[in-house]
Amino acid sequence: MAKILLILIVASIIETVGVTYLAKGLKEIEGAKSMTVSEIARAIGNGASNRNIVGGIALEAVFFGALLYMLKVKDMSFVWPLTSLGFIVAALSAHFVLGEKVTATRWAGVVLIALGAFLISYSEEQAKSPHGTGASQVRSTPLGTE
Repeated sequence: MAKILLILIVASIIETVGVTYLAKGLKEIEGAKSMTVSEIARAIGNGASNRNIVGGIALEAVFFGALLYMLKVKDMSFVWPLTSLGFIVAALSAHFVLGEKVTATRWAGVVLIALGAFLISYSEEQAKSPHGTGASQVRSTPLGTE
């Protein structure tokens, strides 16, 4: 499980850096002024030529590849909720990198997310212990294949 958690932490950091680049890039470009084909094409062209947006998309793709690997080797009910750890890194990045004001209420939400992630990882350890409840100890394979 340590390997998956390490991949998850690194992937969450990569995703957050990607989202930070996307946010920065989107603030740099001018959006469509009207809903005409030429204006939409111009806005898309601006986005496609913005280094921050392109870099953000590339980092999001790396995160998606890591997510595919994690979902292949672990239960979705374990992996997917733990991807919320990225929200913690995102709040820190928004505050320190983008200079956004993160309110006390948002920080409280980040603490709740961290608590939830802890409970999910703790439940994984409980399922593996010989004294676990056993419900998640039985692991089936997709479509009954071995």
